[in-house]
Amino acid sequence: MPQSNTYQHQVALVTGAGQGIGFAIARELARQGAAVLLNDLDHTLAKQAAETIRQEGGTCLAYPGDASDVTFIADMVQTAIAAFGKLTIVIANAGITIFGDFFDYNPEDFERVMGLNLRGSFFLTQAAARQMRSQGSGGSILLMSSVVGHQAHPGLAAYSMTKAALEMLAKNLVLDLSPHGISINAVAPGATLTERTTDDPTYIPIWSRITPMGRPATVDDIANAALFLVSPQSRHITGQSLIVDGGWTAVSPPPVA
Repeated sequence: MPQSNTYQHQVALVTGAGQGIGFAIARELARQGAAVLLNDLDHTLAKQAAETIRQEGGTCLAYPGDASDVTFIADMVQTAIAAFGKLTIVIANAGITIFGDFFDYNPEDFERVMGLNLRGSFFLTQAAARQMRSQGSGGSILLMSSVVGHQAHPGLAAYSMTKAALEMLAKNLVLDLSPHGISINAVAPGATLTERTTDDPTYIPIWSRITPMGRPATVDDIANAALFLVSPQSRHITGQSLIVDGGWTAVSPPPVA
């Protein structure tokens, strides 16, 4: 059963939630009473993640597909409405990281990064905000940024650009969304232990050494920040970016072995 009713009667859509940070956010929202539409590009991951949440007593529907596709985004929002009757929380977590030397970075990788990180987040926000506006009862939107939207990181020129852009999008949309009672913020995670990062045996030692708090974040560290920003406790916070990095951006040593 859900652990609390903080998000009872709320309907959340979380993209890129088959594993990692997105799954932790979706899982905690469901534990606290929200009905969740869970998206991931990987059909198997999406269905397994939704089933795990249901087995724990939560309400969750898988909706796998490409969160960079504008037609799919519209279908996803309408599916949430058809299944749960409304949409009150949206977390644009889907994103892709493609490292590459700036001098050799190719247009194909650039378009993939821009397509999911920017186009997908922008048009999901637009579709969600239109729905929330029509409902007339407000809502919360959260964009997923990164510490590399604040500090330079080797090989991430294109990716970093998208994350800085998402923070500016959150700030700019205060003008459009506030009159409708819709908040929009961003979370900027630092080094975080996920299925992807823990495949690298050097990840924990390096980031533990260079993070002032002595360890990388867990997915629950990021989920806790995300849930706060879409909760009633943060109703007067909008247009902001919350960095969750154990202090790394305060000192910013590079992750070298």
